[in-house]
Amino acid sequence: MDWTLDLQQLLQDFLQFLPKLISAVITFAVFLVLSKLAKKSIKKLLSKRISNEEIQKLLTRLATWAILIFGTILALDQVDFNVTGFVAGLGIAGFTVGFALQDIAKNFVAGVLLLIRQPFNIGDIVEISGFSGTIQDIDIRDTSIITFDGELVILPNADVLANPIKNFSGLEKRRRSINIGLGYEEDVERAKEVFLAAIRSVQGVEAEPAPSVVTMELGDSALSLTAFFWLDQTKVGLFEVHSAVVEAISEAAKENQINLPYPIQTVRLQK
Repeated sequence: MDWTLDLQQLLQDFLQFLPKLISAVITFAVFLVLSKLAKKSIKKLLSKRISNEEIQKLLTRLATWAILIFGTILALDQVDFNVTGFVAGLGIAGFTVGFALQDIAKNFVAGVLLLIRQPFNIGDIVEISGFSGTIQDIDIRDTSIITFDGELVILPNADVLANPIKNFSGLEKRRRSINIGLGYEEDVERAKEVFLAAIRSVQGVEAEPAPSVVTMELGDSALSLTAFFWLDQTKVGLFEVHSAVVEAISEAAKENQINLPYPIQTVRLQK
């Protein structure tokens, strides 16, 4: 009967296909085991060289996926699957999806580069794209900043990578500057010595590099001086020390009767 012949042909085809199927299953199983072993080995290796856990997870996943994809392609090839056409189709589909989601892809790549380069870490005080604050989170797609006013700013990683990044927490010591207006009638050298003594007396000001006071320009109503000093921001508060230095300079000027003049404008009245 015809159905008997069809059944026999089907059984014969299955028996011919069975070795290829078994080979494909074994190939995939081998690569599945290899991916698990590679995951442990790569994670152990990266933990010794890279401290950032996010980068460790990302690179481990990429390596595991690469092994599984390669194993899947080899397994499909065992059962006479048209791998070339399939990969070509994936390439066209990937190009189409990538073009449609280019902003997401751009931010993803930028996020990977940020995690690898590590220009800042969570908790660092930074200035990016005109926003200043503390890094709250670093994700694959975006970076979150809590500004000094308590606002949450979420920046796409592509914008973060494309703009200058000021990391104020990158180094221990930071230099601060304070502008001082000195009356023209004052002894400049004496005033500088008084101001330097006041700056050195503030707790938190570093002895090295030494503080300095320099004459900057001839102002409209006063001689313009600028005081420079350094502090270790890992040990003291930046704004607290800055405020204390301003107060110390003001008190020293009062005690030594040094004139810090107000801005003066001359107005001429004409009939």
